[in-house]
Amino acid sequence: MPASRYLDPNIISKFTNLSFLPRGAVEGTVTGLHRSPYKGSSVEFSEHRAYTWGDEIRRIDWKVFARSDRYYIKQYEEETNLKAYILLDRSSSMGYTSNGQTKLEYGCYLSALLSYVLIKQQDAVGLAPFSSSLDRIIPPRSTPGHLQVILNSLQDLRSSGKSSIAKPCHDLANIIKRRALIILISDLLDNEDEVLSALKHFRHNKHECIIFHVLDKMELDFSFSESLTLQDLESGDKMFLYPRALRDEYCRRVKDFVEHYKKVCSESQIDYVPINTSVPYDRVLAAYLTQKQAK
Repeated sequence: MPASRYLDPNIISKFTNLSFLPRGAVEGTVTGLHRSPYKGSSVEFSEHRAYTWGDEIRRIDWKVFARSDRYYIKQYEEETNLKAYILLDRSSSMGYTSNGQTKLEYGCYLSALLSYVLIKQQDAVGLAPFSSSLDRIIPPRSTPGHLQVILNSLQDLRSSGKSSIAKPCHDLANIIKRRALIILISDLLDNEDEVLSALKHFRHNKHECIIFHVLDKMELDFSFSESLTLQDLESGDKMFLYPRALRDEYCRRVKDFVEHYKKVCSESQIDYVPINTSVPYDRVLAAYLTQKQAK
């Protein structure tokens, strides 16, 4: 088991019998697990990829090594299976917490568990942290060693920068050439129309999309009791207010915010999972996967 504070052995033991099943067809498939949009053999040669730590040495293509003096692995359609990309928002607003665990930390735990589940079922998963733009893209791999690469990257993440969710989504949509699973983990505190347009870009390109909408409990119920000064973590703007005078209107707007995403995502065949960070991340994911398997 890879070493990371984001992967608890006691928690992952609960996910032994849970799998991540895509809504529709995916490119690359392990027979019997996912449905492929193509006909014919799934064991045909697909491509070479660079050798990474954790790959089996017996899979190295020694002919390519003789020509290039570099190690490459032969990858087959059978082994490409589902490719998933986790888009993780690390903008400054994700640094908010009312209970000791920030939204970004919650997202990191969720990303680690998602990566474990996908790799466990021989699917490839990559990670793309972002704020106003993509930080980097860790390409999807399905090897056990790749899980450690993702966990190491999560360890180094810090919340900073302004949110610009649409641009990183559009950029990734323009990069990915084959059908994939896109998992967005974010508080979605940005222009709603622009974010939804970017998500529809993924759907237009035939990608499957899942949104884990992460909000802190206080952001949902505004249950502050005393007068206070709030500061925008991204702009630095401050506002003094009396919570009791604004609570009803605030909660109404948050409800409308969530319901709008739920409605448009449903219409676009995008899975939308609203999350209150007071609910353990493993319980949220277990409930989602169980619901998917029941369909």
